[in-house]
Amino acid sequence: MNENQRIADMTKTTQKDTGAVEFPTFDATQASEQFRAFAEKSAEQTKEAYSRMKSSAEETQKAFEATFESAKTAGNELTSKSIAALREGTEANLAHLEALAGVRSFAELIEMQSNFMRKRMEVAVDQMKDFQTTSQKSAETMAKPMKDVFEKAVKELRVA
Repeated sequence: MNENQRIADMTKTTQKDTGAVEFPTFDATQASEQFRAFAEKSAEQTKEAYSRMKSSAEETQKAFEATFESAKTAGNELTSKSIAALREGTEANLAHLEALAGVRSFAELIEMQSNFMRKRMEVAVDQMKDFQTTSQKSAETMAKPMKDVFEKAVKELRVA
């Protein structure tokens, strides 16, 4: 092979190599449209998330208000029951003291005192059952608003 032929072959090879590599063209309008679509979608998702968060915060605030109102009502009810129980106990004690003033014998005193203590214990048990029922009902009433909000939030999380 002569020198000229060899140079011509090398030139052909070099031209083939550079011709085979192509770079993609960059279209700025397409990129800006994609960026705009992404930004609009992100803004919409942010608005939706904010709306859900605001709604949840308002529901939670209402639940707290309902809980505090229930606690106030329950406290007032328990206070009223306590005052009634104290009044009943005081009246029973005074009546018993008056009855003791008319005692004629030691046996009558023991019998009277035994009956009084038995009745007071029965009344105390009934009062405690009433307090327990009222407290339990109040606790359920106070917990209900927060429980409802929590259950709704869990349900929404499952859907999402």
